[in-house]
Amino acid sequence: MILKKKVLIVIPARGGSKGIKLKNLKKIINKSLLQITIDFSKSLKFADLITVSSEHPKILNVAKRNNLCLTIRNRKLSGDRVSDFDVLRHAISNVERKTNNEFDIIIYLQPTSPFRKLRDVKRATEIMIKKNYDSVWSINEVSCKFHPKKILGIHKNKKLKLFTKSGEKIIARQQLKEIFIRNGLFYIFKKKKLLKEKKIYLKNIFPYLIKHDYVNIDDRNDLKKCKLLGIKKKYDF
Repeated sequence: MILKKKVLIVIPARGGSKGIKLKNLKKIINKSLLQITIDFSKSLKFADLITVSSEHPKILNVAKRNNLCLTIRNRKLSGDRVSDFDVLRHAISNVERKTNNEFDIIIYLQPTSPFRKLRDVKRATEIMIKKNYDSVWSINEVSCKFHPKKILGIHKNKKLKLFTKSGEKIIARQQLKEIFIRNGLFYIFKKKKLLKEKKIYLKNIFPYLIKHDYVNIDDRNDLKKCKLLGIKKKYDF
């Protein structure tokens, strides 16, 4: 519990992945991505309960060995196009029914972004509660080199065009506003707002800026970067 609010951590870890088979069980520094996230979650002493949401027996067995609450997904909830909201809603419903508890705050920790810090998650949770935000997302600033107004697209006729027409007016980088990307380190939600809006894109989101190095793993190159960064840096896992 934190500031009188009950906290549920949801770790989404499906088995299916087109890029890397059983990606969540891949290891860096002798620990799987899933185990790193579980250990991190257990270190958040204000969390009341942790659940792993998965359809895969190997992943569920890891959660079971760690004495966590299991959220078993069906096939419908295990595809590539299942939304984060659907995963969260299912996990919340499952845990509250199983434990006969109600939670106020949901922390969503994806194993594929392992380089998070305890102080950031705790501080972000406190900010959300004290300042009455609906949600907090961890983000990183993106170089202006990759600004949407500089991005190009190739159309069906093989001609090159700006992705957005307003980019034609950009002469100098000083004309571009700062842009940011969500890095997947953590999402924090007020449960009632999340379930009411039925999406993760809530109206009042606080941007928690991360300045340290991180990797969000989509493919094998990302996994290699992750292993190298894990060796070089000291993180909370």
